[in-house]
Amino acid sequence: MTERVVITGMGAISALGHSVAENWESAINGRSGVQPITLFDTSDYLVKIACEVKNFHPEEYMPPKEARRKDRFEQFATIAAMEAVQQSGLEINEHNREKIGVIISSAIGGIRSLQEATFTLREVGPHRISPFAIPMLMSNGAAAMVAIEYGVVGPCFSVASACASGADGIGMAWMMLRAGMIEAAIAGASEATITEVGIGAFDRLGAMSRRGPEVDGDYATPRPFDRDRDGLVMGEGCGILILETERHARTRGAEILAELAGYGATTDAFHITAPSEDGAGGARALSLALESARVDIDQVDYINAHGTATPLNDTSETRAIKATFGKQAYKIPISSTKSMTGHMMGATAALEAILCVKAVREDIVPPTINYQKPDPECDLDYVPNEARSIPVNVAVSNAFGFGGHNAVLIVKEYN
Repeated sequence: MTERVVITGMGAISALGHSVAENWESAINGRSGVQPITLFDTSDYLVKIACEVKNFHPEEYMPPKEARRKDRFEQFATIAAMEAVQQSGLEINEHNREKIGVIISSAIGGIRSLQEATFTLREVGPHRISPFAIPMLMSNGAAAMVAIEYGVVGPCFSVASACASGADGIGMAWMMLRAGMIEAAIAGASEATITEVGIGAFDRLGAMSRRGPEVDGDYATPRPFDRDRDGLVMGEGCGILILETERHARTRGAEILAELAGYGATTDAFHITAPSEDGAGGARALSLALESARVDIDQVDYINAHGTATPLNDTSETRAIKATFGKQAYKIPISSTKSMTGHMMGATAALEAILCVKAVREDIVPPTINYQKPDPECDLDYVPNEARSIPVNVAVSNAFGFGGHNAVLIVKEYN
C-alpha cells in the first residue's frame, strides 16, 4: 500500500515576515511587500522596487562567522528550516538520520556570491576571491548546509526547474516518501536574487514591472490577472516543509498539519521563456496532480495561482485552469499571493504550499491585491483585494517556470 504523506512542520521567511505566522498574517490582510530596493544602488536601473526581506540580521539566528560563510539564500534556508524542524518536533539522531532526506531547491543559487566573486576577480585578481565562494554560490548549498546542521545522511539535493523548483523539490520528496525510500524530509526552496545582475537581467527580458509610486505612495504592483499588469516584482526568501509518511508521524505522536496528497509535473516543450499560449502543459500538470491525489474537480476549494502578473503567464494559466476544470473553474476562488510576496523565483512555490496549508487549516483564502481592472482574457474569480472566509478542504498550488516547467501540488485537510 502506498504511504500517505503528511506535513508536520513549516518555516518561512519573505518580505511579509520572518516566520510562518508573520507571513500568513500579512497575506490574509493584503499587505504588500513591495518597497524601494536597498540591497544595491538602483540609480542606473529602470526597476527600482522589489520585495526584500526587511530588517534581516542573520547573526541573530547564527554565529556571525557562520553567517559570513553563507550566501543570503543559504541563510534564509537555515532560518526557515530551524522554524520547521522546531514546529514538527522531529528529532534527528543516529537511529533515524539515514531515513531522512533534505531537498531544498533553488533555481539560481548564490547569485550574490557569484557576482561578488566576479567583481573581485575583475578589480583585484583571482587571488582575492573568497575560498568560500564555491559553497556559497552552488545551488545545492542550502540543502547541503541544512543536512550538515542536522546530521542528516539520507538523500540530499536541490532541484532546479526555474520558478517550479520549489514545487518540484517538494514533489520529489513526496515521491520518495511514498516509495518508502525515506521516512521524513526537510523539503522546500530558497532564493536571494535581488542583485544588480538579477534585476538587470530579468528587466532585459521585459518581464519586470517598472512602476513608480502612486499618489498615496503605494506602488500598486504587481497586478496579477489585472488588465493593466505590466510584469513581475522580484522577491526573495524561503519556505520549508517537514514531510513524513503518515505512519512515521503517527508513531512518534506528531501533530499533523495537513496531507500533501498529490503532485503533477509536465513540460511545455514550447519556448525557453514564454508559456504555451493554450496552457496545455499546465493543464496536464493539474490533471496529473488531481489524479495522484484522487481528487475530483468539484472537490477543489482553492487554487493558489502561479500568477506572475506578466501578460503571457496570467492568460496562459487562466486557460490551463479552464481546460482542467471546465465550467467548475468559475466557481473556484483563485488568488496570486505573489501580488504581496513578489516573485521569489524558485522559492515561491514552497512558500505558496505553506499558504495553502494555512488556508486549509484556517478556512481563509488570501487575496490577490492590486486587482483593479478585469481582463476579458482572465475572467475567473481571483479573490480581489480582500481575503475570503470559506471552507477549504482541498487546495491546489500551481508553479510554472521558464523552460516550460509546470508543477502542481495538492494539499488536503488531514482526516
